[in-house]
Formats: sequence, C-alpha cells, structure tokens
Amino acid sequence: MRESVDIAVIGGGQAGLAASHELTSRGAEHVVLERDRIAETWRNRWDSFCLVLPNWSLRLPGHPYDGDDPDGFMPRDELVAYLERYAASFDAPVQESVEVTGLQPSPSGWTVETSNGALEARAVIIATGAFQRTFHPPGWDSLPPSIVQVDIGGYHSPQSLPPGKVLVIGSGQSGCQIAEELTLAGREVFLACGRSPWLPRRVGGRDIYWWATETGFMDTPLTALADPVERLGANPQLSGHDGGHDMHFRTLDALGVTLLGHFTGADDLTAYFAPDLRASIAFGDQAFQSFANLIRDYSEKRGISVDGLDPPPAWDHDGPESLDLSGFGAVVVASGYRPDYRWMELPETLDPLGFPIQNASGNGVLPGLHFLGVHFLRTRKSALLPGVGEDASVVVQRAVDHLGR
Repeated sequence: MRESVDIAVIGGGQAGLAASHELTSRGAEHVVLERDRIAETWRNRWDSFCLVLPNWSLRLPGHPYDGDDPDGFMPRDELVAYLERYAASFDAPVQESVEVTGLQPSPSGWTVETSNGALEARAVIIATGAFQRTFHPPGWDSLPPSIVQVDIGGYHSPQSLPPGKVLVIGSGQSGCQIAEELTLAGREVFLACGRSPWLPRRVGGRDIYWWATETGFMDTPLTALADPVERLGANPQLSGHDGGHDMHFRTLDALGVTLLGHFTGADDLTAYFAPDLRASIAFGDQAFQSFANLIRDYSEKRGISVDGLDPPPAWDHDGPESLDLSGFGAVVVASGYRPDYRWMELPETLDPLGFPIQNASGNGVLPGLHFLGVHFLRTRKSALLPGVGEDASVVVQRAVDHLGR
C-alpha cells in the first residue's frame, strides 16, 4: 500500500463509489479501501433478494439506471453488476481486501490503520454503510440451542434451513419478505411482530416511491424527527418481488403466517410473546394514514384524483402469548441493524445512539473527518441509492475545501 494520499474513502459500496466519482470529477487524489469486494453487503443478501425501490430511482452520480426495466425492482446479482459497472465507468481506485482497523488524528491529518499497513491521509470519508451491526432483541440468547438460529445475513433460501416450522423474529421489510418467501415455499411460519410502518405498493397508478419523492417525504431532515431514536425505526413493509406488491401484516395473515406480539424470551422449548400485536398493527396503520394524508394534500393542490387510501379494516385480536417450539427447524432473527463505528476508537465523534455526530454537510466533529451513506445524514434518503449521490456532492466538496483546493 502507498504511504500517503490526499483523501481516503473507507467503504466500497454505493456511498464510497459515489464519493469516488465526485472526487474523480474534481481531480482529487484518493483511494477507496474495501475490506471485501465492491458491493459486498449486497452480495451477502439472501438468494431471492431484490430492491424495494423501483429501478428508475437509482441515481448515482454520472450513472443513472441504464437498463430496460425502469419500473422493475433489481435483483441482488444485477445490483452487484450495476455497481461494478459504475466503478469501472470512471476507473474508481478501489483497493479490495483491505480492512481498515483503526483511525487516528495525525500531524498530516489522519493515520488509517489497515490490514496492509498504515496510510496517511489529509482527509477521510467514512462510507461504511447506514448500519453495520446486526441487532439481537432482548431474550434472544434464551432460545434453545437445539434449534438452528440464523441472522438475516445467514439466511439464503427456504432450502438452506432445516425442515420444520420457522419462527421469524422481526417484522421490518426483511423479516416480512423472508416470512412470505418461506410460506410460499410450503413452510409453516410464525412471525414475531414489532412496530413497523407499511405502505401500499402503488397509489393512483404510481409507485409509492414516486409519491414519497414528490411529496417531499424523502427530503425530511433529521431535525424534523420528533425523537432522534426514530432513526432506528423499521423501513416500511413493501416488496419488489413479482413486479412489486403489497406486503404487510394483513397480507401475511391472509397467506397463512401466524402473527405474534414481540418476542420476549424463551424457556427451554417455550417461546413467549407480548400481548401487543394489536398495538403494533395500529402503529403501522397510523403510519399509513399519515402518509395517505401527505398524498391527499399533494393531490388536492395539483388537482389529481387518487384512490386506494381508505383505512384498512380494524384488527381486533392479539396473537398467542406462548409457542411450543417442538417441531421447529429454525429461528430467523430479522430485528434490524445498528451503527457500528467502534473500530475508529473515537467515542467523542459518536452520539448516544452510535451515529456519527456531524453537521448538515457531513462534517464530523474533528477536522478532515467526513461521513457519507449515513441514515438521515442530510435527509431521509441519505443512505439510499436514490439519495446518496446528492450527499456525495456536498460531502466531497467540503472534503476538497478542507484541503484548500
């Protein structure tokens, strides 16, 4: 590895590549350090994974969606290929299989400790993803070891799990999609539900993401949240499979999935759940109604007539509070992720939730330290393929300005 560089970008996913594109366009010397391969996080998704956002929404700098199915939802392997083409299109200086293990201020800027030795950089852009660490719910370690337990990253397909019933813990996008896939494959599935919003796939003949963009919902800044902890909330329940369709608690119930309250723990072969299924469904319904009101307001101002926004039928029961795990082949834990920047060993740069402390331009609290691809870095879409490019332009310009270029 070279001994010094103007700017080191840490992470070779969409955020790191977007930063590299913007640095290249400005003629800024830089290197992108990736501990595995380009788009490794996407490579590790389950076999049938596809995007929930429509293809037309992919807007990386200099490389908007270039396929022939703009209204489709890109599957995993196509997305990896898309990001590889993107890197090749401007000859991104990516060094794969280089793990960053530490980061410390130095007289010249920053010392980046890596598996290939130390690198001096005048500025650093950390683009390691929106979330890096799997979250395990309280009581997870009480599950019986006789039943196979896998995180989202360890789930590949229904065939990859042992035979038998399956308990899925977590009801965000991933948990619901996995529960749906397992049920369609003939497995008996039980879903431990939390508070997750849901949205219809389409309203008025348009994809819901079109409405989210046009109403300004995706431009919501962090300061608009009632509580910063809302950053850790689940993404809306949706699916991009089979051309995109509705997927939420009611569709899963109709499919035959047994819905439960949130998981509280286990005692030998008995798992326990809170009596809060109705409350969780009510939470999702309220999120839908709030978004429906945004659509109504937008439509009225523009004289657009829309339907499909009627409230869903009331849900009037909770699920069982205990479950005999005899006959279960696996438990899939899909309770989400948390940020993890502990490798930096710079606790003063993180807030109580573990997110980097930064201003609206992506500057960290220490000179020359910048972040990109962070959830709500600038807006709700900051970590997403449609939004990371906008942030990259701002963050890179600030990094370049820091160098006095």
